[in-house]
Amino acid sequence: MNEDTIFVPSVLDVLTLDSLLWYTIHMRTELRSNNNVAYSCKYHVIFCPKYRRKVLTADIAERLKSIVHEVAEETKCELIELEVLLDHVHLLCGVDPQFGVHKFVKLVKGRSSRYLRQEFPILTSRLPSLWTNSYCCITVGGAPLSVVKRYIENQKNV
Repeated sequence: MNEDTIFVPSVLDVLTLDSLLWYTIHMRTELRSNNNVAYSCKYHVIFCPKYRRKVLTADIAERLKSIVHEVAEETKCELIELEVLLDHVHLLCGVDPQFGVHKFVKLVKGRSSRYLRQEFPILTSRLPSLWTNSYCCITVGGAPLSVVKRYIENQKNV
């Protein structure tokens, strides 16, 4: 098979080591694994403060970043990029599919809301809760990570 040939694995090929190695080499994808799953699940997650208030000032943003890093480390989630703007947060992360991106986001939003509201009283006086109940989650399997990272990094310039 030459480099121009497109490889479309059959159902049986997906389960073979050869196809896994081919996918890793030719798609330039780093696979992570737990005890029984090899995966590459990357997500672009966006969430906002309640009422999209512009409350994520510099000191709050720095503390939020440290909380997100703590949660990512504890849950063994890969934090690829993180950008905090005044009224929303962008995360580019890799999450074990058996753990679930929803659990990771729930932990990040829950812990950060609790800690930030304790440490910054202005967040309790202006908002009934720090975060909205919703978030946006986009898989980034088709786009090169460098493009998504650059997009997130450039959000402050928009």
